Amino acid sequence: MTTLIEQIVGDLGDKRRWRQYKARVKALPASYRSAAEAVERYLAYFGAITKGDVPVDVMMAMLEDLANLFEQAAADSTPIRAVVGEAPVEFAETFFRKYSDGGWISRGEDQSISAIERGFYKEVEREIAKERARLVKAIERA
Repeated sequence: MTTLIEQIVGDLGDKRRWRQYKARVKALPASYRSAAEAVERYLAYFGAITKGDVPVDVMMAMLEDLANLFEQAAADSTPIRAVVGEAPVEFAETFFRKYSDGGWISRGEDQSISAIERGFYKEVEREIAKERARLVKAIERA
């Protein structure tokens, strides 16, 4: 049974997990932190917009694994390019697909969408392209 506070503000466990994840990323060395934040931003945008509502527990597991990956890389002094490879967008999308249960489909694949929805998804694709460019630049700077 949930408490009244949890009903009003949401699951407190998820909020704790989010704060712990953000603290872990903040503790990373600057270049690893900026790379992790760029991948996080892309995953959140790519996953939430194009793949539908990603369950919070799935998103948190994904982000916690991302933090583990960058923490281990920093501890081993592994270069960021060795972690994400030459194609950081492909890395992020592959990383996301690892957590996909097949239940999320790209809305652009549905043939029955209206003209308004098609316009919306074109705008989403433009925004995703911008995020891809931001991710690549962040990795290059890191």
